[in-house]
Amino acid sequence: NGGGMNGTSTMMDFLEEPLPGVGTYEDFNTIDWVREKSRDRDRHREITSRSKESTWALLHSVSDAFSGWLLMLLIGLLAGSLAGLIDISAHWMTDLKEGVCLAGFWFNHEHCCWKSHTTFTDRDKCPEWKSWSQLILGHGEGAFAYILNYFMYVIWALLFSLLAVLLVKGFAPYACGSGIPEIKTILSGFIIRGYLGKWTLVIKTITLVLAVSSGLSLGKEGPLVHVACCCGNILCHLFTKYRKNEAKRREVLSAAAAAGVSVAFGAPIGGVLFSLEEVSYYFPLKTLWRSFFAALVAAFTLRSINPFGNSRLVLFYVEFHMPWHLLELVPFILLGIFGGLWGAFFIRSNIAWCRRRKTTKLGKYPVLEVFVVTAITALLAFPNEYTRMSTSELISELFNDCGILDSSKLCEYVNDFNSTKGDDLPDRAAGPGVYTAMWQLALALVMKVFITIFTFGMKVPSGLFIPSMAVGAIAGRLLGVAMEQLAFYHHDWAIFSGWCSQGADCITPGLYAMVGAAACLGGVTRMTVSLVVIMFELTGGLEYIVPLMAAAMTSKWVADAIGREGIYDAHIRLNGYPFLEAKEEFSHKTLAMDVMRPRRNDPPLTVITQDSMTVEDVETIVNETTYSGYPVVVSRESQRLVGFVLRRDLIISIENARKKQDGIVSTSIIYFTDHSPPLPPSSPSMLKLRSILDLSPFTVTDQTPMEIVVDIFRKLGLRQCLVTHNGKLLGIITKKDVLKHIAQLANQDPDSILFN
Repeated sequence: NGGGMNGTSTMMDFLEEPLPGVGTYEDFNTIDWVREKSRDRDRHREITSRSKESTWALLHSVSDAFSGWLLMLLIGLLAGSLAGLIDISAHWMTDLKEGVCLAGFWFNHEHCCWKSHTTFTDRDKCPEWKSWSQLILGHGEGAFAYILNYFMYVIWALLFSLLAVLLVKGFAPYACGSGIPEIKTILSGFIIRGYLGKWTLVIKTITLVLAVSSGLSLGKEGPLVHVACCCGNILCHLFTKYRKNEAKRREVLSAAAAAGVSVAFGAPIGGVLFSLEEVSYYFPLKTLWRSFFAALVAAFTLRSINPFGNSRLVLFYVEFHMPWHLLELVPFILLGIFGGLWGAFFIRSNIAWCRRRKTTKLGKYPVLEVFVVTAITALLAFPNEYTRMSTSELISELFNDCGILDSSKLCEYVNDFNSTKGDDLPDRAAGPGVYTAMWQLALALVMKVFITIFTFGMKVPSGLFIPSMAVGAIAGRLLGVAMEQLAFYHHDWAIFSGWCSQGADCITPGLYAMVGAAACLGGVTRMTVSLVVIMFELTGGLEYIVPLMAAAMTSKWVADAIGREGIYDAHIRLNGYPFLEAKEEFSHKTLAMDVMRPRRNDPPLTVITQDSMTVEDVETIVNETTYSGYPVVVSRESQRLVGFVLRRDLIISIENARKKQDGIVSTSIIYFTDHSPPLPPSSPSMLKLRSILDLSPFTVTDQTPMEIVVDIFRKLGLRQCLVTHNGKLLGIITKKDVLKHIAQLANQDPDSILFN
């Protein structure tokens, strides 16, 4: 019955071989970065030492070193392939709302007209492409044809969006939204099971196509980062060192995020900088190079799959013929101010709406919400050609520098080609088409500003990059045309006289649109360097980095003056995720004893003794508390600290001991020591659990300034830190305690932090 023999108790340490589940983490918990990095160093040392023993061990060592690069290659190929599939499908389904191709229903409008013999100006009116009124009524003119086209546009939009929300709700609730706030939290060490899983990847890919095609004010760029990270997480399971180590897996996810931005914008360098600046928590040098490799592979894979779409090497290629002038920095900075104000307004409004959605009955009816927002969007979008077209096409048209062959309303000027030199067109008086386009763009701006607030955060995949850029591009184009006409009619003013003579090409409205797009995107996300590099790669305009940087920095300063959080940080706080921002300064003069638990009137700290508690005692503690771990002390009287043991490891170890070992009963003593004293022969077997004990938990004294404690949590990625006084255990500080303390000092609700 497991009793002692010859007066000596049987000492069992069944954890000499690791048990499945020991050292892993429960859902909605933070990983122990220090322990994970230590495990990886031990694994690497073991492989290195064994590599000298045999040729097979040497080959294993080489394959282990090469596996990271192979994984980056696979991530790039898979992410690029899925992005190409999404891009092609979204273009086809977006055009399906307006008509169908007779040569093959699988062709979108552009591809349908490739073989057409129509003139350049009528290239969008090829006979192979039929609108729904032409297909059903036989003609496309008249009020009834317009109403039929209007009706079909709204019906298709509602069908796509409803299918998207139903798939998300039924199969993968994590597939909604942008995904960047959650990925940012996951990369900081948080566990969200299923968020980067197979079902999420499949449903997100399908519903992203549907959501973009529905015409809602959202983009696919942010969700593509989520898709790429799903690819990275799934492929990690092919390699043991990434499958079994959460810290190593997060290195891969950082590279996958870079690949996601790369396929979203065709910007490999910007993707790496975005991952480094915006989402990554731990980014060693080797991850930088691997991220760049994955981003390049993803971008070229996408280009190979869809070489003629917007997925070419730059998403919005621009070719401006005139350089910008120093005095134009003034309107560029004005665009930066507009971008900052828009960003701050959008964040406050969207967070208020999302909070209302969570706290009222509105959140219980996600399908109805999507239906209503889609219906309003479609009804308002169809009459205006600039809201009817896809947002990517709108931005491309706004960035465009008018040439001789351009037939867009934005380029309908009063023509005077006498002073034309090559491709350069002089500043000209605006024609009726330009004025019509201006008021249509003004209406589009108002619609985009307000409808995006209600769209972002619905239960469908929704990115914010492209809608934000569209708002800025419209504002920039409006300002650019205004400046152009001002220079044309008042070229003798002092501000123009030195550099803008009559008949010269002085102002480029497309450049103003590009700067405005960067300003609004920067105001919402608070990106700076990565934003400028993405915009450069996006457009190919290297000489316009200074205007872009001026607008991006201005928008960030203005937005920061109103509210410090970007949209992703605001959504992290809204969802109560335990994200400790590394960029924020902690300047308050509080001490560890002010934050630690237990507080003055609280019950004493729950501890486990090293050699005097039975299995039943420990199981009672585990069942009556919800803590993630417990300090182990010499005795309750001395409170001398021995180590720290995780709740999950305790549960798994005791359950396995009861099942697999004879003599382990409720009265068995649990030992966390190396040696145990002899017990009477009738005593049950003892259970040794020293191998799951962390013998070097981080400790601080009760007089340690919280400024130092916060830095320790940030830089080491701690889950908890024990507080001592003269070597005796006083209390514990968890990451959740730190976040609650910071929120309290910032006059925010500390109870908004839901997880540890």
